[in-house]
Amino acid sequence: MNSGQLKLRKPTFGDKGHAFLALIIIAGMLGVMYVPVFVVFFFGIFAYFVYKSVSDSTRSLTREIFEFYLTANEMLRDDERRWFGFEIREAIGRGESIIERMPAAPPLLRFAIGALYNKIGEHKSAISYLAPALEQSSGNEINIVYPTSELRDYVRVLRKIERSPAEAPLTSAAVRALERTRRFRGSVLLEESRKAFANYEPKPLTASDSTLRPLSEGFSGESEALNTKLPSQDLTLDAAQNNSGMINPRSVNPETSDQQQFDSRYNARKSISEVLHDIYDNQVSR
Repeated sequence: MNSGQLKLRKPTFGDKGHAFLALIIIAGMLGVMYVPVFVVFFFGIFAYFVYKSVSDSTRSLTREIFEFYLTANEMLRDDERRWFGFEIREAIGRGESIIERMPAAPPLLRFAIGALYNKIGEHKSAISYLAPALEQSSGNEINIVYPTSELRDYVRVLRKIERSPAEAPLTSAAVRALERTRRFRGSVLLEESRKAFANYEPKPLTASDSTLRPLSEGFSGESEALNTKLPSQDLTLDAAQNNSGMINPRSVNPETSDQQQFDSRYNARKSISEVLHDIYDNQVSR
């Protein structure tokens, strides 16, 4: 990791000593109560792993917050760098994932997410983050008097950075820059997002932009295609019948109705009795 970035403090021997002393006291109390030794041992191992997992997750969350500050400050800084939209969206996603795991997130984190939304033009989401961080009482740090363990660890690291900025100069500069932006340009960004969202008018869908057609148009087009194909198919059938020597009922009298043509087609055929009689005569003659 770069020397200018944040390096979280590892637990010292004193911190571990307090936890170890607490475990000894609890184990002694359980021993006085004649609790079996293996139960005391199991309880001690379980308590150690719980403490380890909670402390590691808290430190990891604090690290993610300050790394997000570094990224957000680079993207919000007015310089010659041109950021891709997906880069800003990925940074916003990391910030929102922190808020999901830390409901009592610091107001500066919410402001940074709202400023990034303002940068990519999503003003509705920008208002939802900027307004609480700038106008509500929860956006003022002085009103937060009941901290969670995650917020307490974040404040401890923040105060250490402020007292010794040389230990993490990049992180210290990013925090100071975001605080200045929040103080001097926060209201401007919020008002800009509100005006842009109020003047936003969705573009109406025109006929040229539409890629879908009504169902009736599709059916009418198919019916027209079928009507244009049927006469050619009938002509082909008539030609085949004429070549084979069969008589097409339609060619006899084209003015007759379809029902008459249907009747004449089947009246020209012999009955079953006549066909059987012809077969019997042929066999007898042989």
